[in-house]
Amino acid sequence: MALNLQTLKTRSLTAVVFVVVMLAGLLWNYRSFFILFTIIHFGCWYEFIKLVKKISKKNYLVFALLGFIYISLPILAMLDLGISWEVHTGGDQKNEIIFSNIIPCGIVFSIWINDTMAYLVGSWIGKTPFSKISPKKTWEGTIGGAILCIVVIALLGYYIPAAKIIGVKHWIIIAAICAIFGTAGDLLESKLKRMANVKDSGSIMPGHGGFLDRFDSLLIATPFVWLFVRYFL
Repeated sequence: MALNLQTLKTRSLTAVVFVVVMLAGLLWNYRSFFILFTIIHFGCWYEFIKLVKKISKKNYLVFALLGFIYISLPILAMLDLGISWEVHTGGDQKNEIIFSNIIPCGIVFSIWINDTMAYLVGSWIGKTPFSKISPKKTWEGTIGGAILCIVVIALLGYYIPAAKIIGVKHWIIIAAICAIFGTAGDLLESKLKRMANVKDSGSIMPGHGGFLDRFDSLLIATPFVWLFVRYFL
């Protein structure tokens, strides 16, 4: 897969705006965090409904019901990961809910790193097709992206003070989950687009497509990270 410099330029410029918006929503406070993922939720739903109408008007309601599992539950899991319960045991103090963005940031950064590195590695040395569903993906890019994702997240987990609330080994697991299930999410959305006979789910982000194109990996990876964090961390 040859590296297209014009495509890379368009994607990069769009990505700058995208990153600024995402970071503002992730880092400001819980209200901005909630608004950000509410917008993502409804944007994904809008595009999903358009896709399923193209796929099958007859089974439209069945697909829409599956959308709650595909879109709504992952967004709820992300919102849940964005809060933590701080327990006060003394005096008249009560339990309170506080905003904790470190795990959501870890998920988003893992997916960004995995996608970017997979794209670059695949563009430079990719030769072996990974899946017929997504012909541009290669084994070299997929494996390279996953390895670099794990390495970078492990380093960030070690050197960034705020990330030290969990151990580096836990960050490695989270990064691996995001790389594996994020790739699965990308393939699932590619399959839906093929069934609907469209190139992109939307056009809100030049070079990146729509909401589902941008957040397909997050939708599948987030529930698995949630399970790990809530039951094994």
